[in-house]
Amino acid sequence: MSNFTKFYESIFIIFFKNWLQNSKEKIKDWKKFFSDKKFDHFERIVENIPKMTPNFLNIETKISVTSTKQDNIHLQKRIKNLLFQLSPWKKGPFEMYGIKIDSEWKSYLKWKRIIPHISLKDKIVLDVGCGNGYYLWRILGKEAKSVIGLDPSIYCFFQFKAIEKLIGKKKNLNFLPIRIENIPHLKIFDTIFSMGVIYHQKSPIEHLNHLKNQLKDDGELILESLTIHKKYGNCLVPAERYSGMKNIYFIPSIDMLKIWLLRCGFSEVEIINQSVTSKKEQRATDWSKRSLLQFRTNLNDVNLNFTEEGYPSPTRTILLVRKKKKFTEIKF
Repeated sequence: MSNFTKFYESIFIIFFKNWLQNSKEKIKDWKKFFSDKKFDHFERIVENIPKMTPNFLNIETKISVTSTKQDNIHLQKRIKNLLFQLSPWKKGPFEMYGIKIDSEWKSYLKWKRIIPHISLKDKIVLDVGCGNGYYLWRILGKEAKSVIGLDPSIYCFFQFKAIEKLIGKKKNLNFLPIRIENIPHLKIFDTIFSMGVIYHQKSPIEHLNHLKNQLKDDGELILESLTIHKKYGNCLVPAERYSGMKNIYFIPSIDMLKIWLLRCGFSEVEIINQSVTSKKEQRATDWSKRSLLQFRTNLNDVNLNFTEEGYPSPTRTILLVRKKKKFTEIKF
């Protein structure tokens, strides 16, 4: 499992032929990224997880695998102990052979808000900031042709590899532990997801341009961001933390977010959902001891009006956006 360079080169041969020859240094950088001290520890955990062949796999309505072997209590305890060592699990839940990974987020609630508005059948899909890959499996469950996830977190990478080992590798599903700015302007994706990423960017405009440069003409972007009510201004810039979170740079109003998108060349900006995160959707669990939702003033379970720092609490807004076709002048 340690020879990641060959693994990722094989992916790029399929998807990124024209770029591979000029990307040897970037491939080396991926290995350098994995020089994290925790790498060997996490690698051993995943290597010790037994390969399983599910008798039944459900990735359409949830992520669940079952097998006759799950009746082996000793084996089940061993797998659970190994998975638990990869905590904290932020996205999920996953049900692996009778083991429920009760993640911080009930991610299926967000999925239910999105999926009625899009079709993923036979699409080439990119999920930017994919976390541990929960949505990659759900996208594949909607019959996508090919799915790629990007996330530089070592926790997320090994959680994905652990789940992949228990489900079985799918040739049309891959995870790259890099950032979107480290891949070329491919313009091959029909659909791109960027959920909970843009407000972590020092330059949100640059991030949107990276997303646009991966989309085909007329491709669609599912963009989720924290947003503030316009009465608080066009954009909130926290001094330090926001709702307990580090690295929050810009939280725009919806109008400002639309302006950013239009300036970057997107069109047909449609709000498909607005919601306030409740304790039913995000909370601390045994698999993720600390939930960022606890950093809001607890006025009630649904309407948490202010963060602990005194900032207005955000709304989570999901937008469906299309990329404009290039206009070609016709000369007579």
